[in-house]
Amino acid sequence: MTTTVDSDRTARLGRFARPAWIGLGLGLVVAGRWAATVAEAPPLLVGTIFGIALALVAWAGGARVARPRPSTIVIGLAGAALLVGLAIGASQLAGQPLQLVPKTQFAPWALITILVASAEELVLRGALFDALGDAAGLTIAVVVTSAAFALIHVPLYGWHVVPLDLGVGVFLAGLRLTSGSVAAPAIAHIVADLATWWV
Repeated sequence: MTTTVDSDRTARLGRFARPAWIGLGLGLVVAGRWAATVAEAPPLLVGTIFGIALALVAWAGGARVARPRPSTIVIGLAGAALLVGLAIGASQLAGQPLQLVPKTQFAPWALITILVASAEELVLRGALFDALGDAAGLTIAVVVTSAAFALIHVPLYGWHVVPLDLGVGVFLAGLRLTSGSVAAPAIAHIVADLATWWV
């Protein structure tokens, strides 16, 4: 009897090993970016290393990239349009005019933004979402990955953006659930982040 209880407990704990390792990797990468930012390392270099490190965590956690279906692309672009529309509306309410003329150095920033947004989605709505979904169900996967999304941005933007980022995280998780693919939230995330250059 004791052996059965112990093996059941071990099996339950074993299901959480993968999400725990992915979470640990994510935490270490975010801590490294925070330390590099505090040390005033060049932002483009920090972003590049951060994106590559996140991609490695995603790969080690089991995330794989597949060719997205057309419907997934449409869902991602619709999600991006909503996020960009909300950002433009918020900037207009704050009295910040839309900058239609790009600043210099857009191309390097855009490439790194694409890398980081893609890698964040591969880790959060890819590897970690799948691992948590398998271990504890979809509700836990949505809650934990959305909270992680909000928390990884605190070192860059501060605690005041946590509610907004939490909402965006839930929205991106919804895109993942609706499309069945990490590509939809990745597309929405990339387009929305690129739009911040002008918003």
